[in-house]
Amino acid sequence: MGGLLRKLLYLLIGVAALFVVAAIAISLFFDPNDYRDRIAEEVRLSTGRELVIEGDLGLSLFPTFGIDIGRTALGNAPGFGAEPFLSFEEARLSVEVLPLVRGQGLKIGAVVLDSFELNLAVDANGRNNWQDMAEHAGAEQEPEPDVPADEIVGADASQDVELSVASIDISNAAVRYVDALAGESYSLTDFNLATGRIGGGDPIDIRSDFNFELQPADLAGDFSIETALVPVDDGVMLSDAKISAVGLDAVVSGLDQGKDFHVQVEAFSLKTLMTRLNIEAPVTADPDALGKVIFDSDLRIDDGAIVLQGVELVVDDTTFTGSMAVARDAAGTISIDLVADEIDLDRYMTPAGDAGSAGGDSVPVEIPVELIRALNVRGALSIGRADLSGMQFANVELGLNAADGKLRMHPIAADLFDGRYAGDVRIDASGDVPSLAVNETIEGVSLGALALAMFDQEDVTGTINGTFRLGGSGRDLAAIQQDLDGSITMELVDGAWEGTDVWYELRRARALFRQEEAPEPTLPARTQFSNVRATGPVADGVFRNDDFAAELPFMRLTGEGRVDFAAGDVDYGLVAKILSKPELAGALSPEELDDLTEAEIPLRITGPLTDPSIAPDLEKMLKDEVKKKVEEELKERLLDKLLGGDD
Repeated sequence: MGGLLRKLLYLLIGVAALFVVAAIAISLFFDPNDYRDRIAEEVRLSTGRELVIEGDLGLSLFPTFGIDIGRTALGNAPGFGAEPFLSFEEARLSVEVLPLVRGQGLKIGAVVLDSFELNLAVDANGRNNWQDMAEHAGAEQEPEPDVPADEIVGADASQDVELSVASIDISNAAVRYVDALAGESYSLTDFNLATGRIGGGDPIDIRSDFNFELQPADLAGDFSIETALVPVDDGVMLSDAKISAVGLDAVVSGLDQGKDFHVQVEAFSLKTLMTRLNIEAPVTADPDALGKVIFDSDLRIDDGAIVLQGVELVVDDTTFTGSMAVARDAAGTISIDLVADEIDLDRYMTPAGDAGSAGGDSVPVEIPVELIRALNVRGALSIGRADLSGMQFANVELGLNAADGKLRMHPIAADLFDGRYAGDVRIDASGDVPSLAVNETIEGVSLGALALAMFDQEDVTGTINGTFRLGGSGRDLAAIQQDLDGSITMELVDGAWEGTDVWYELRRARALFRQEEAPEPTLPARTQFSNVRATGPVADGVFRNDDFAAELPFMRLTGEGRVDFAAGDVDYGLVAKILSKPELAGALSPEELDDLTEAEIPLRITGPLTDPSIAPDLEKMLKDEVKKKVEEELKERLLDKLLGGDD
């Protein structure tokens, strides 16, 4: 037995030695470059194309059987120019010999492909540059009879052949597609792919990066991925992946777990991303707005939607948490249920330009038409605090419904300056000119804080209640103000007008009229009121009020007037009736008390809405006084005539 084993060993050594000698002899006396012309001819017969091998051909036999091909190019189809259809600088492939001889499977070494280029094209007539090769190959080859698998010599269907590849390395590759008929072109350039070992059921490490360009969409960018392919029963799946694309850096984990993943996107600028994708970025009042976006969420892909749970979305200084879903249909409706801590909405409004709005130097703010048209959102949003146009809303509850260029925010509820706000706001951006409609109420709101926020006015206090049903059209808020129509109801309760003492102005006007010395003012000047009410219609941005009524400690005011929201000014004509026993009567002389309580005093409120002036209407007072004297004179003359006084 030992002798037999010894003989077999000698035989194997002899065969191996013979194989090595043969390999050395072939490498010494056989030059594969001598077969370039023959290879090119075979390719021409098979494809109808010219093959040019400019680089060297290399061949190795042991311990690996390998081939190395230098610079090679395959010609293009007739009519598609001189540019090669396919070319590469180097291609290298090798197979280990001993495992193949021993029946241990096919073990391929590193597969290398350098500077591979493929140029696909369709001409203006719809003819492409690859179909001719398939047609030529079909015409040259005779069909071979089908041979049943079980009749193939040496075939053993029950025996799996082990296949492995040491690595794949593709560098500086490019694929280009130009369709002259459709006017489209796509290119993938600077493509690199590197893998780890393939085979044996182990995960396959993959690293790849490339640049892309799409026309006429005019989209260009870069993409890279680092991940692993994990073998599963019915194929392979991606493992955790690090992805970078057009400025986005993301990590996707759990890809090998089925339908549940986790997505984490590092901080990026939304404006920069939109610019890279050839999307016009919105111009915001704050140029730094949308400069930091961070996203983190669990993701599940269902049959009907892509669902995001445990969302944490950071936009600038605002953090949103909750859930989102995107419908997997043509509409792609986004459903949201989010809670935000705080947001300054003024940062995201769009300044229309340098021109000031009517009645002021402020920059008009455009309606974000393109953003609204792009929205297809339904859901609810809660915000701890929101700042808008100087107003601070707290505990905001907001319902959203946006589709087809129409946005409705309803219901809206929020705490506002010690009171409560509720509203229904609709913006229609589907037409050429956007329109805005509001149905809002405020209750128990601090008038002082509201006036300071809206008009930068600090001279009024009290509580305001109101209802505002308004609508208008325009490209910016200033234009909408000029177009406003609707109605307003307002009531002011238990407040004061700081800086103006109406009681003193009345006494001073009486003294001036009587040519007496003016009384001493009481400082600081202020006018208290217990109730002020005004209702009326709004047309073309002007509120017309015919039922103004106010209750002050010393008088009642009634009258009418207007407020021009676009121009920002007010013009009211009022009549003051001093109470018979005014609270401030202690400082009056009997003559003053008689004059003031007997008369109806006209007042005029005019000027900017932010700082109107209030003063007695002396012109009307003089006219009324003259009219009164004339009436008395006529009355006396009439009595004299009736009583015969002329005799």
